[in-house]
Order: sequence, then structure tokens, then C-alpha cells
Amino acid sequence: MSVNRSIHLSGQLSVNRSVPSIHREAIGFSKVADAYERGRPGYPREVVDWIVETGSLGPGRVVIDLAAGTGKLTRELVGSGAEVIAVEPIAEMLAALAAAVPDVRLVTGTSEATTFPADSADVVTIGQAFHWFAGEPALAEIASVLRPAGVLVLVWNRRDLGQSLQAKVTRIIEPYRSDTPSHVSGRWRDVMEATARFDMIGEIHVASEQVVDRSGLVDRVRSISFIANLPDRERSAVLAEIAELAPEEPAEIALRYVTDAYAYRASY
Repeated sequence: MSVNRSIHLSGQLSVNRSVPSIHREAIGFSKVADAYERGRPGYPREVVDWIVETGSLGPGRVVIDLAAGTGKLTRELVGSGAEVIAVEPIAEMLAALAAAVPDVRLVTGTSEATTFPADSADVVTIGQAFHWFAGEPALAEIASVLRPAGVLVLVWNRRDLGQSLQAKVTRIIEPYRSDTPSHVSGRWRDVMEATARFDMIGEIHVASEQVVDRSGLVDRVRSISFIANLPDRERSAVLAEIAELAPEEPAEIALRYVTDAYAYRASY
């Protein structure tokens, strides 16, 4: 089955109009690209600098940001001076990315079908997404796209459940997760440990905060795929419960996260 896309964006865009199917729950992101852009945190400077250093990013180097979403990681890589290419299968997310990062080349594609020929990139980054497609087909495609000794970097912002507010958010939303993939499950790590295509070369873990108001907290939860996919009445009830966790606007609150990044070198 294919998902047909017809999108018109400013800037450079390569469109593969027959995109292989993505996980059914990931379709929820098509409904909440605006909330994703407003509500999701960026990445700490320390983690971005580590990615740049680990991947030796700079002029003359090419980095593909795979499953780029609205470009939360993409925009942070531009400052390295490397050529940055963003790949994303969902048209609505790609449109938000084009608005937020207008000078980056955009490509419609998936982890298993990036549309790139072999040896196209020095680094592939994946932010908040590898758990959606962790498996040998994706790793085979990524290994092919990378040049010899190329680097794959996996990054996640995870909620710091040591913070009472984040723990409460998690208790509200988790009953709705069902079989939606999650990095917390650890399946992605099993895949990386089992593959012969990549060898781990380093990791970093950095605490960070995202300052939001009540609307920002609601957008953060609204942007979760399995919440976006709920029936309207049920989703509204969940978001109302989330809103009650925050003070009246314009008061601000700090959401605590831990950013985990893992680097792997292509072994062949």
C-alpha cells in the first residue's frame, strides 16, 4: 500500500509521490503539525554540539535528518555549515518544516525508502523517531545512504519522570498508548545491538527544560500521535485534564526532560 502525497512548498523540494506506508499511528502527526511545532521542545546546545563534533559536521559534509518532522533537529544542524537535507513522509509536517527552516532541502521519503543513492551522506540523524521504524530494512537503507565510516545519530527528548508534573502527564496519557511504538520499550536498542551494520561509538545524556504556558503544555500533549488519533470527545477530555495541571495563563512552567543521544559508525 502507498500513501500518495501532493504538496507545494517554498524552497527546494524533492517529492516522491508514492511513499511507502508508515505506521498507522504515525498518521496522527498529519493532524497536529502545528501543535507539534508549537509544543515540542528543541534540543540542548550541548547535545547539538556533540552531534556536530561526533559527525565532524562542517562545510563540505552532508547530513540527512531522517523523519525530520517539523525540523526541530534540522534547524539546529544548519549552523554547523554542513549541507543539511530533511527527509519526512508526512506532507503536513514537511510543510511546517518548510516554513520553519526555509533554506533546507526537503525530501519526501521514509526510513526504508529515502530516495537517495548509495554514499550520499556523511551523517544521518534521527530525532524522536527511530522507535517508529527500528529494524533491518531501515538500517540497510541508512547504511547504504551513508558513505564509508559514516555516522548514524539517534536522539530522543524523554520526559523526566522525576518531575511531578511530567509524571502526572504520563499517568494521564499512557492508558491511551495501546501498541504505539515508544523508545522507552527498548526495542530500538535490541535492534542496534543485534545489527552487524553499525558499531556504537558514543552516547550523551543531558538534562534540559522547556518553558511553556498552559497552551504550550496542551500543545505538547496534543502533538502525541496516539492522542491526536483519539475520537474528538475523548481527546478533548484528555486535553482538558492536561490543562488543569497548569496555572492560568500567562503564567509559565518548566517541563523537565533528559535528552539522550547515541552515535554509531557504519561498519561496512
